[in-house]
Amino acid sequence: MTPQTRHDNARFFDRADEVPRHVVTQGIGTILEARHLLLIAVGESKADAIAKAVEGPVTSMCPASAIQLHPHVTVVIDEAAAAQLTLADYYRDTFAGKPPWQSS
Repeated sequence: MTPQTRHDNARFFDRADEVPRHVVTQGIGTILEARHLLLIAVGESKADAIAKAVEGPVTSMCPASAIQLHPHVTVVIDEAAAAQLTLADYYRDTFAGKPPWQSS
């Protein structure tokens, strides 16, 4: 992991030297091959990332933006994480008005 990524994740560990230097991840291609993607985010600290993933351009600078290319994605976020979504009112209205056959 890059020094910045290790720094960002240090809060999850008791000591900085416990933060892993190497990790196992899934590539974007593997993620896009999934049958269904579920993205869950809460809190205002996630608002920028959610806005970029959901409404921003599809770019390697925001790997999560690849969800825009997937045919079956469910995004579950709280109001704080939705704070920077330009179309938040549209998403709320669409969800509230979904037909009964989509309720399951």
